[in-house]
Amino acid sequence: MSMIQTGKVDLSSDQPIATQGGNTSTFTRVTFPTPFPNGSQVIVLAQTQTFNGPETPGIRLADVNNEGFLIRFNEVNVNANVRSDGLHTSETVGWLATTV
Repeated sequence: MSMIQTGKVDLSSDQPIATQGGNTSTFTRVTFPTPFPNGSQVIVLAQTQTFNGPETPGIRLADVNNEGFLIRFNEVNVNANVRSDGLHTSETVGWLATTV
């Protein structure tokens, strides 16, 4: 039987874009209201709910487990001529977590 939880988080970025995997020091921890049972395989879907900044706030997730996950904005690079500065104003991100 699947278990589903939802929530939202206000998120902004004052960091440069992340270009190397593994460093999650600039991520924000989100804790589930109720932990999923130990051993659960949890997936998280997240989507920006607001449009406060002009650049596209790409979302990065990491360390998804039964207690929560890490999230951060990582602005999308458009092309070689238009580089993201990584800075992004506050936006609301909605998330859904479920077991599979």
